[in-house]
Amino acid sequence: MDFLLPILLVAFFPIAVIYLLVSHSKLKRKVALLERRLTTLDVAPHTAAPDQISPEPTPPEDAAASVGPWSAVTAAPPAASPSPPPARPPEPPQQPAGPNMIALFIDWLRVNWFYAISAVSLALAGVFLVQYGSEQGLLPPRVRVLAALALGAGLVAAGEWLRRRYGDHAGVATAYIPSVFAGAGVVALFAGVLSARMLYGLIGAEVAMIGLVATGLLAVGLGWLFGPLLAGVGIVGAMVAPFVVGGDSDAPYWLYAYFGLITVVGLLVDAARRWAWVSVLSLVLGFAASGVLYLGTGGAAPFIAVATVMALASIAAPLLSLVPGHDGPMLSHLLRHLSIKQGPGFPTWLVGGTLLATVVLTTILSLQTPQAFWLATSALTLLFAAIAVWCRNAPALRDLSLLPATALLAATVLHATERGPVWRSVTAAIERPPETAWPWDITVLVGMGTLVSALAIWRSLWGGRFAVHWAGGAAVTAPLMLVLMDVFWRPVALMGAYPWALHATALAIAATWVATRFAARDGQARLRTSFAALAALAMMSLAIATLLTQTALTLALALTVLGAAALDRRFTLPPLAYFVQVGVIVLGYRLVVDPGVTWAYDAPIVEVLAAYGGTIAALIFALWLLLPLPRRATKIVLETGIMADTSILASLLLTRALVQAGGENFATSYWGLSLQALVWFFVAFAQFDRMRAGGPLRRVRRILGIVFACVGAVPMLAAMTLANPLMDWAEPVLGPVVFNTLMVAYLLPAVLFWLASRRLGAPGGWPRKALVGVAAALAALWLALTIRHVWQGPILSSGQVLQAEHFSYTIAMLLVGAGLLYQSIARASTTLRRAALVVIGMSVAKVFLVDMPGLSGLTRVSSLMALGLALAGLAWLNRWAAEQSEDAD
Repeated sequence: MDFLLPILLVAFFPIAVIYLLVSHSKLKRKVALLERRLTTLDVAPHTAAPDQISPEPTPPEDAAASVGPWSAVTAAPPAASPSPPPARPPEPPQQPAGPNMIALFIDWLRVNWFYAISAVSLALAGVFLVQYGSEQGLLPPRVRVLAALALGAGLVAAGEWLRRRYGDHAGVATAYIPSVFAGAGVVALFAGVLSARMLYGLIGAEVAMIGLVATGLLAVGLGWLFGPLLAGVGIVGAMVAPFVVGGDSDAPYWLYAYFGLITVVGLLVDAARRWAWVSVLSLVLGFAASGVLYLGTGGAAPFIAVATVMALASIAAPLLSLVPGHDGPMLSHLLRHLSIKQGPGFPTWLVGGTLLATVVLTTILSLQTPQAFWLATSALTLLFAAIAVWCRNAPALRDLSLLPATALLAATVLHATERGPVWRSVTAAIERPPETAWPWDITVLVGMGTLVSALAIWRSLWGGRFAVHWAGGAAVTAPLMLVLMDVFWRPVALMGAYPWALHATALAIAATWVATRFAARDGQARLRTSFAALAALAMMSLAIATLLTQTALTLALALTVLGAAALDRRFTLPPLAYFVQVGVIVLGYRLVVDPGVTWAYDAPIVEVLAAYGGTIAALIFALWLLLPLPRRATKIVLETGIMADTSILASLLLTRALVQAGGENFATSYWGLSLQALVWFFVAFAQFDRMRAGGPLRRVRRILGIVFACVGAVPMLAAMTLANPLMDWAEPVLGPVVFNTLMVAYLLPAVLFWLASRRLGAPGGWPRKALVGVAAALAALWLALTIRHVWQGPILSSGQVLQAEHFSYTIAMLLVGAGLLYQSIARASTTLRRAALVVIGMSVAKVFLVDMPGLSGLTRVSSLMALGLALAGLAWLNRWAAEQSEDAD
């Protein structure tokens, strides 16, 4: 009984549809009459006087075409139609927002669901006719294919006959029936051609493609004559037909081309009749069908190719123009206004969505095979060229050039892993024999990035509102490609330092030539010239970094920063100030981290002085050059860089001098740890000082300053506790009294924190108070250890405390208290006076609780006498200070 299935599919649903149409014809006529009257009321104020209005005007054949996403798009006029719709009245300036396309489709489907079922049934009848004949062996393969083609042609002919005889618009009883028949016929024709190729192998790929192209062209023509239902049925059926027909094939990759063809057909139908949802349906089904085919059979390269074709078709086909002319706002407009109502038109959305899907899928699939990688990078370069050159008259698509350019850089980085086949082959080639030439993969990728920048430069020279943006993108893309290749692809290990430096040098020469072109065109407006100059400086820095040694590289980078400042001074190029700021940061990184202070501890003193002294001199000269220019942030960065680098150099020289004086274990000594901490404190205070420049990096600088300060606090705390010279395992004191390693370890950081408190933070604020407190603690520790050094010698770890040493501590505390009291009078500071009283009170407590039990004889008498006289004088001084500040507490 299985043979009854195709008969039921072919006969039952059309009969049911005809019955429903006849039973509801009266209701349809009433609805059509109401629609015509509503159309008359809406059109009358815009077309003719009231006495000239026909009582029953004929509605246009496609009333839905006058509204929707295409209404605000200026496009090329469609080709001549055998039955063109009547002229539409001019639309008012602002239309009320109507329902979206999905809501309209759902409403239509709720009322006309039987048409959809009829179309699907007829389409499946043609598909299953072939499949059923194959399973049952009833007819020879050629007859089965011819039967499917005959069924399709018959349904198309029947639909066309009904359309010509009775019409296909909503006002007639046969509404949508011609579209149902013709759409099912198109699906049957697609199924017939596919079965002849895939199921039976009766025709070759070339003949199959010709048949599919012919069927596609037929669908375009029918889509012009019929309505959107036919377009939807034909596209869905054509996409589903290969999966329904099935079949075995060793290389089904040509189906990618088939799906791309159907997608283009849908876009052309939309272009002819302005049915926007047809384009969306075609592209969604095209990507979905290609994705299912890829998951089932593989083939990343053909998937990338068809995705690229669909992206290009989404640009050209909907507007029916060989030169795209998308006008209106760009998609980036939404980032500024956050409003879709005044946003881009539907064609711009269509291109943006398709391009985004293409670049994402292309970037992911580039990891599959070497062929996929090279096809992906070529496709991304082609898409950028299409936006930059081909779409130069489409202002709404300008910002979309960021998608393929960013994806090209991302694909280059993502491929630099063990999953990247090309990267693996390049890495393996590093171990090649000496006489073997290196592969050109890296050079080709650099060429692609350079081509993208060259196209952006051409677009910038072509002019327009966003010429500066194109120049900025050109100055970033190619240099960034070289930097990414240098970091992830190890080009120096592959080809050597000199050939890789030639890549960067060639790009620097090209950027310099571009800068001269921009300067000749722009005159005093030198923003584009600045971008090209920045690119040239960056590439020269990369070439220098590749060739030179550590010291020479640092000096070369310093001279590059100086050159940027000189160019800014000579030609007034404000963007070069950003290069100077970045250069100062890079130089600080080299002087601190790589090769950093670790290298400077052991390197020849001449090289150390050249690297650090040359950098400081270059920064001073750059600051002098920029003094007349309004570059506040850059000047602050230069000032802090000069102070930090100078302080680091002084710390290094002091460390090397102490090491030569006998402190071999400086890495674990209290003074060595303190000097290491000073380096990070210098860098941290520089970051906090640069916060005065403001800008978006203010928070970043605060975070970096806190991080650097925490890093420096670790060795500083170790120097004060675990490595303190009072410990038995600590290093002895080197040098005479006062001028020794104690001063280096504790007094020098105290002075640094006190100077930082004078420069950072507002008076009375907690940052300044915290810095002063740290400085006071370090100074107090230094004073106590210095007194012990006077009485104990270089070894401070002895547990014995001499009576004279106790007396010295007391005198020192009283002197400190007196000094604070004097400062409170000079500064009229109640806080300092109270601090002085605390110190004096601690001195008194020390005398009676600590000193008295250990003193005897004349020492005890002299101590008490000195304490009494000192306290009397300090009491009088405190009372006078209190009267001056009118504070009796």
